[in-house]
Amino acid sequence: MSNLTQGLVQIYTGNGKGKSTAAFGLALRAVGHGFKVYIIQFMKGNDSYGELDGVKRLSPECRLENFGGPGWVHKGEYLEENIQEAKKAFLRAQEVVLSGKWDLVILDELVNAIWFELIPENKVMELLNSKPSHVELIMTGRNASQTLIERADLVTEMVQRKHPYEKGIMARKGIEY
Repeated sequence: MSNLTQGLVQIYTGNGKGKSTAAFGLALRAVGHGFKVYIIQFMKGNDSYGELDGVKRLSPECRLENFGGPGWVHKGEYLEENIQEAKKAFLRAQEVVLSGKWDLVILDELVNAIWFELIPENKVMELLNSKPSHVELIMTGRNASQTLIERADLVTEMVQRKHPYEKGIMARKGIEY
């Protein structure tokens, strides 16, 4: 039995900080209301991200799987490992979404995986159009296409106005990662 009668598609995009943070905040809220949440991270390998350990505390209502090679992915740098990891992540995303067992599914950095040409956008559109009606689907990442924006029910664009990096302050544990 689902907690939602109408599941929508949301996108958090833009060049500003906070896309994944917003999605994880929504996951926390949903778990607080007894929802079942599944998070799949694209392009995030076995590096140490605080959310990995944080989500374990929300188990079994919230689960997270991450896929990706080591380090950063760069556009035009089509390493076979990055392509294979993205494909595995998307196959898992299809399984999770289409199962209908989860109220909220977050596909973190999927929008980037599309932009990096690791996942074909038409496959993502097929998934969006075939998701069960009670499943809320969140996608994050920079550079959302007009096609994705038009298909989504809610789109939030994070706009960077100022960032500590400009002062030489690097990513901080527990805040940016």
